[in-house]
Amino acid sequence: MKSVAELMSELAPYEGMNDSVLPGIKLFRGSAYGARGPLCYSQGIMIVGQGKKRIYLDDKVFDYDPQNTLVMTVPMPVECETFASQEEPVLVMMIDIELAQLNRLIPIMDSYHKVPQSLNESRLPGYFIAPTSESLECSIHRLLQAMQSPLEAEALGEAMVLEILYRLLALPNAAPLYALALSHTRLSRIDKALSYLHKHFASSIEVDQLAALVNMSPSAFHRCFKEVTASSPIQYLKKLRLNKAKELLLQRRVKVKEAAIAVGYESPAQFSREFKRYFNQSPGECVR
Repeated sequence: MKSVAELMSELAPYEGMNDSVLPGIKLFRGSAYGARGPLCYSQGIMIVGQGKKRIYLDDKVFDYDPQNTLVMTVPMPVECETFASQEEPVLVMMIDIELAQLNRLIPIMDSYHKVPQSLNESRLPGYFIAPTSESLECSIHRLLQAMQSPLEAEALGEAMVLEILYRLLALPNAAPLYALALSHTRLSRIDKALSYLHKHFASSIEVDQLAALVNMSPSAFHRCFKEVTASSPIQYLKKLRLNKAKELLLQRRVKVKEAAIAVGYESPAQFSREFKRYFNQSPGECVR
């Protein structure tokens, strides 16, 4: 029987991001060491089949690898280091978190008194590390096997993703995943504000405006935002804009001034200064 790493390798034959037969699931292959650098992580479940990634978030450092699955309940700018080589590339399956699936499972968990009591605690972060238990690994393995066949993937894939979500919800540190789906929690309010930021990052946005959007006072919103994302709202917006600008420079090959304006900067000079401070290289050096 093929291992998780072997199945992932077959599904991710190309360097970088690989689409899969299932919407909402992608696989990543990286065949070289990646030095610590800024990156914007999407909301989702990050399952490693081989290799290791290290995340630097504010003053915290943690790894995700074949023994530890990363669950990002909100999109977050982080710094990431990749441990990989040609002989042993890093292989990661990324699964989008669907609220409809969470909303299907959480009432069942609640009926068995499995919903964590800590949902409204302060300092509930927007991520957690899930130990890759034997039962979770079996669920992952079945999904990867099914994805080898478009027919099996379409027939069974959704149910298998639901099984993986169940395994994660059953963990003692899964409160951030519950909090995402339940509308009254602080984390779900911050997620709503983040969704707005990601849609309107190029616009002029004030913290008071975001706080009003989620029915919180500016001071409470600022505090909760930093507890969830490890950044202040203004820092988060700046990191988001710079990451989006880097995508434009690398993928669309736009000019520096065009990238600056597209992500909401009025001054290209200020954009270039902040870009170099964040990425440790100028926009021009980035595209060479």
